[in-house]
Amino acid sequence: MSRSALRMSAILLAAVIGFSIYVAGSGPASEVPAAAMDEPLAKASGKETAVVAGGCFWGIQAVFQHVKGVISATSGYAGGTAKDPEYEQVSTGETGHAESVKIVYDPSQITYGQLLRVFFSVAHDPTQLNRQGPDTGTQYRSAIFYNSDEQKRIAEAYIAQLSAAKIFWRQIVTQVAPLKAFYEAEAYHQNYAALHPDNPYIVYNDAPKVANLQKQFPELYKGK
Repeated sequence: MSRSALRMSAILLAAVIGFSIYVAGSGPASEVPAAAMDEPLAKASGKETAVVAGGCFWGIQAVFQHVKGVISATSGYAGGTAKDPEYEQVSTGETGHAESVKIVYDPSQITYGQLLRVFFSVAHDPTQLNRQGPDTGTQYRSAIFYNSDEQKRIAEAYIAQLSAAKIFWRQIVTQVAPLKAFYEAEAYHQNYAALHPDNPYIVYNDAPKVANLQKQFPELYKGK
């Protein structure tokens, strides 16, 4: 069965059972706190890059496109060995790549730790291993791809902080790995949630994430 067919089957099931973003009992047990270890806001405007993965990139991109201080969010592929991968290749799970999002942000407006807080709070469920909602496979794994020692230090410390505080009902399975390359996804995957707001997959899986961003982080939320 094709991925699109599988998604539509999951959507129909969701309509019947009331699918939620988190699998019952696996969401946060309490509010996700700010990162205790973080970089300070920069004194001058600039551009920094963060790359994360957490299920279908449509929803992750949609969330970060609504975060103040984010300049751009691009869907793509990271974490694998294949060069210049295409969507159909990545979808087999054999390339090692995860559907990822490259976030370009202004470090004078938002910190790396704040981005990670959004990532763990509303963008995805970090306790789901090699899946996210209706999507399954290593290409949907939870991952943070760092591009500096500082990013690695902050990411690992934050996961340790959340784990020690037992913020989630289940163990965090987010992978922290070096960013070797990021490959931009095909044009039809870019801005998908914004361009297809009535698509049932977006309605059930991704629109609630953006709504939760606005509800939980009004100070970070920006409209269209």
